[in-house]
Amino acid sequence: MNLLDGKKCADSLIAGIAKQVARHVDFGLRKPHMTVVLVGNHAPSESYVKSKVTTCTLSGFESNLIRLPETVTEKELLWLIQQINADASTDGVIVQLPLPKQINAQRVINAIAPEKDIDGFHPTNFGRMALGQKAFRPATAYGICKLLQFYQVPVAGKHCVVIGRSNIVGKPISIMLSNDFDIGNATVTLTHIETPRELLLDETRRADIVIVAVGIPGFVTPDMVKDGVTLIDVGINRLENGKLVGDVDFAAVAPKCEWITPVPGGVGRMTVAALMINTLMAYQNNFELA
Repeated sequence: MNLLDGKKCADSLIAGIAKQVARHVDFGLRKPHMTVVLVGNHAPSESYVKSKVTTCTLSGFESNLIRLPETVTEKELLWLIQQINADASTDGVIVQLPLPKQINAQRVINAIAPEKDIDGFHPTNFGRMALGQKAFRPATAYGICKLLQFYQVPVAGKHCVVIGRSNIVGKPISIMLSNDFDIGNATVTLTHIETPRELLLDETRRADIVIVAVGIPGFVTPDMVKDGVTLIDVGINRLENGKLVGDVDFAAVAPKCEWITPVPGGVGRMTVAALMINTLMAYQNNFELA
C-alpha cells in the first residue's frame, strides 16, 4: 500500500508556481490576484477560505477576502460580482459554497466572468473542458488528475469507477479521465445514488481506479474492491468525536490498495493547489504570457 500524499504533491506544485510568479514580477509585472467572497459564518467554509488565502501567499499571489453577512440578498451578491468582474486587478474570483438559502448558487456561478472563474464551475468553462478545449477545470477534479500524474499512476486504458455524480467532483472527473488530456484515456463508469447495489459492486470489484465522493463515512469497504486498486477518497466527514474521516473505511481497505489517498492530507490539499494553477493561468491570459 502506497499513500497518494496530497500535501507533498501540492507543495511541489505551489513551489513551481511561486518560481513562475517570481519571474513575471522580475519583469515588472504585478503579482497574480485572487478575490474570495465568503457569505456568513459557516465553520468549514472559514477553514477552506483560510487555506486558500494562506496558499496564495505561498504561491506569490496577492489575495483579498470579502466577507458578507448571512442575510445578504442575491441581488447584492450579484452586484458585487459585477464589480469584481470589472476590476482589472483581479485575475480570479471564488464565491465560497455553500450559500444561504435565499441565494441561488447556480445563478451566482453563472454571473462570474468565465475568464475569472478559477473554480471552473461556469457553464462556459465546464463545456470547454468537456470538449477537451483549454479551460479552467473544476478544481477538485483537476487536483485529482494532478495527484495521479505526480505519482505516475497508470490511467490510460484502465477501468475507472466514479461513485457520485456531483457537478463539483463526479461529473467533471469522469469526463477528464475519459478525455484525451495529459492524463486520461481511461474507460470510466459513473455511478450514483440510483445505481443498484449489485451493479455498483460489479463495477467497483473490477475497477483499477475507484474515486468516491458521496459524503458517507466508511462507504467503501474491503468487499467492494479488488487487490491492487487505486482508491481516491474525496469525502471529508466529521464524526461525533471530532475525528475527520473520508468515504472509505481506510484501515480496512488500505491493505488491498496499490495506492490510496489519506483523509485529511489527500484530495483537499490538491483542490487548493488546482485553484492556484487556474489563477496563474488566468493571470497569464491577462498578460498574454501563457
